[in-house]
Amino acid sequence: MARTKEFDPDAALQSALELFWRRGYEATSMADLVEHLGIGRASIYATFGNKHQLYLKALDRYGESRDPRMLGDLSQPGPALPAVRAVVRHFAAESTTEEVRLTGCFVTNTAAELGPHDTEAARRVELSWEHVETLLHSALVRAQAQGELPETRDPRALARLLLVLMQGMRVVGKASSDPSRIRDAAEQALSLLD
Repeated sequence: MARTKEFDPDAALQSALELFWRRGYEATSMADLVEHLGIGRASIYATFGNKHQLYLKALDRYGESRDPRMLGDLSQPGPALPAVRAVVRHFAAESTTEEVRLTGCFVTNTAAELGPHDTEAARRVELSWEHVETLLHSALVRAQAQGELPETRDPRALARLLLVLMQGMRVVGKASSDPSRIRDAAEQALSLLD
């Protein structure tokens, strides 16, 4: 007779995500995962695979939980430019919070730690960035069609600029004690939408 799982895999995955997000991939050992999740090593392997597979599943979970909010914000009916501005300002404000200073963005952290040498992690980072860029691009195209964004502006290039800015804000926010640095950069970038 097969044994039933004595833990909630969904809760365990969320717990692993939080640990990886706080410590990073390399600094998190299997022993750390066993202790933090409160389940045995064999159960982790049987349910999630090895540490790397668990990390990738945690990264996928992070993307699923973060992206819907941005999709909702950028796809509201009506004027599109205020939504784009609000998303960028939200990133700027969030990047200066104590929580983000301690953890940063899981995707950005993955890009910095694993992106150069882990093709599976880099692919997931790229997919996340493509998704954000597409959301921004769609909103900017809509803004241009509605007369909010000048015809001389390139929505694709602006979406890429904002994506890079938003990721950069996460990196700077981890180390900077001056929130005005991020706010000023965000406002300068947003002035390109006028």
